[in-house]
Amino acid sequence: MDWLRDLLWHDGRFLGIAWNAWKVIGWLGNAFFFTRFFVQWYATEKLKRVVVPTGFWWLSLAGSLLLLSYALFYQRDSVFIFAYAFTWIPYIRNLIIHYRHTAAHLKCPGCTQSCPPQSNFCFNCGTRLAVTKQEV
Repeated sequence: MDWLRDLLWHDGRFLGIAWNAWKVIGWLGNAFFFTRFFVQWYATEKLKRVVVPTGFWWLSLAGSLLLLSYALFYQRDSVFIFAYAFTWIPYIRNLIIHYRHTAAHLKCPGCTQSCPPQSNFCFNCGTRLAVTKQEV
């Protein structure tokens, strides 16, 4: 088991890395970014179609902001900073689109099922949902 100890604690450092708070932030950013792969994979397998769940965007946002912080305040490397300077924009935009779409869903008066915003009839029970503009 000495080989395992030597592998994990190399030169008195865990995994041979000189750890500090910014290293932890950088590794957390990488962990968040990597974990989103499993979230997307699980959601796709569960529904048997390609989907990108909200958790994917939250993990992307957290990971990119942590890595941007690491790049700005610890590495101070212009290439690394530029790589994460703007990645948060589409993540926030996708979250806004998702929450607006969710809020626009219609509740069926017959069965209380949540129906897509443009629906005229409930896909669950067939109840008419709203008067369309053409009928007014």
